[in-house]
Amino acid sequence: MSTKSITMAAAGAAGGGALEKSIAIAHDVTPFISVYPWSSSTGFGSKFSNPASLPSGTGLSVQFSATGEYLAIGHGVNTYAAVYPWSSSGFGTKYSNPATLPGGWCYGAAFSPDASSVAFSSGGFPYVFAYPWSSSGFGTKYANPGTVPNGQGNAVAFSKAGNAIAVCHTSSPRITAYPWNSSTGFGTKYTNPSTLPASEAWAVTWSHNDAYIAVGHSTSPFISVYPWNSSTGFGSKFSNPASLPPSACFGVSFLIDDSALATAHGTSPYTSVYSWSSSGFGTKYSDPSTSLGSAGYGVAFSPSGTAIAFASSSSPRIHAYPWSSSGFGSKYSNPGTLPTGAGYGVAWSIV
Repeated sequence: MSTKSITMAAAGAAGGGALEKSIAIAHDVTPFISVYPWSSSTGFGSKFSNPASLPSGTGLSVQFSATGEYLAIGHGVNTYAAVYPWSSSGFGTKYSNPATLPGGWCYGAAFSPDASSVAFSSGGFPYVFAYPWSSSGFGTKYANPGTVPNGQGNAVAFSKAGNAIAVCHTSSPRITAYPWNSSTGFGTKYTNPSTLPASEAWAVTWSHNDAYIAVGHSTSPFISVYPWNSSTGFGSKFSNPASLPPSACFGVSFLIDDSALATAHGTSPYTSVYSWSSSGFGTKYSDPSTSLGSAGYGVAFSPSGTAIAFASSSSPRIHAYPWSSSGFGSKYSNPGTLPTGAGYGVAWSIV
């Protein structure tokens, strides 16, 4: 199924049947990655067996390819990145490491929409590492961008069309975006937004129609959203929401039809979700009746838009709720086998 078909099918499913079949969380204690079957009616199934070859350190980020065939993990220690085949049976044999390893802990991982490329944001220079990807695994690392991000890369994302890539990072301008081509890699850096994120940026995502790019950061207003144009890049920042997140936003996610924008943040209520339109932020949705209970480090709407999941710092570390136009439903029961450590990233698969 093509990326376009997946997106269209997901949009069609937003009011009904669910596409998502699995949910993954990256966490900071071995096995560093936990994946569960998913049912929209019953929630978490019994945890899949761990991969035969585990990530070598703290799981910091996780993403499935759009078709669900591959699972990428950014992690701490040693090789810093791992990719596995994924199927309804669980993990396959880990792909060989890239010939040129990322230069430090990988805080973000992302596949391009057609899975022809995979990228990791890193604590080591040049702070973003991108590789051709195929069923054979990693290709030869793309050349570094002409203008590298200014400091540790905390997250990375491809636009939904696959023609741009963005990295959020520690130092000004805190968000850096480039044209992307799977044959040639990074293009010339887009001009910085006229209003920069206020501080170190932790999360970045595009809306599903690629009309907006959202950045979560450390100081007020904690979330910045910009119009996006693939020719000209960043537009003028949207006005802040009327009710700001109360602290640093470590995760951001748009609903499949772009009618809502979710954040995960460091202090209570640990998540703020807003209605969204071409006019920008709308009214904040009511908080879930069952709180995350601790810092939210990751958030992801499901591909069908019928659920939302969070990774958090303390038990149960992964949380999932039904989602509708009314907002949060009653929290799904926790999985029978909980993640073993603080959760830093969460992702859904259609397989």
